[in-house]
Amino acid sequence: MDISDIAKKLGLSDSKHIIRKAAELRRLCDVQFDSSAIGVGEICKAIICLEIAASGWEEVIFDRPTVIKLSGMSAKAYNRSLNAMQNGLGVKTKLDIRELGIRFGCVRLIPFVQKGLSLYKDRFLAALPASRRTSADFTRPVFTAVAFYLCAKKHKLKFDKLKLIEVCGTSESEFFSVSTSMKDLCHDFFGILKEKKDPKDVKGN
Repeated sequence: MDISDIAKKLGLSDSKHIIRKAAELRRLCDVQFDSSAIGVGEICKAIICLEIAASGWEEVIFDRPTVIKLSGMSAKAYNRSLNAMQNGLGVKTKLDIRELGIRFGCVRLIPFVQKGLSLYKDRFLAALPASRRTSADFTRPVFTAVAFYLCAKKHKLKFDKLKLIEVCGTSESEFFSVSTSMKDLCHDFFGILKEKKDPKDVKGN
């Protein structure tokens, strides 16, 4: 199936700039690595290239249920393939805090998320040896998504966590890992208590 045909099914037929960028990414993908080796077929590859191409345009929101259906994969498998192709192409998807606030109806969280992210970065870097600080990468969408989730949890706002994970294009395991790290380093800011220890462990100490 041609990229233009897929774009039409996703309601992107008028977005010529995105289709051109997706075609360029597909050619680059064919040159740089074998997508079939990571379990990504031709149709799914075209869909992922479209999503990556559209990620830089705030006005474009992918119809994720249709995307998953067209790809012929499960949501988890699609996210894994998306991450694998982004890594293979050296492309990083940006996740805008304001966009998240609008999409999930939590605009008032924006300043809290920004402050929480800044605090986490400072404390995370402070805990690293000086030689490793320059290589620390906080640009991945998962950090923004986790900070947004923890702020929402603190303010007792409910929304679809799985949808948030899908939007940021990460896995549940990575989301959980970053969440644990952020809660440990910034528990005073996010205001979320750690799980109670096992009584046996307390006695042992």
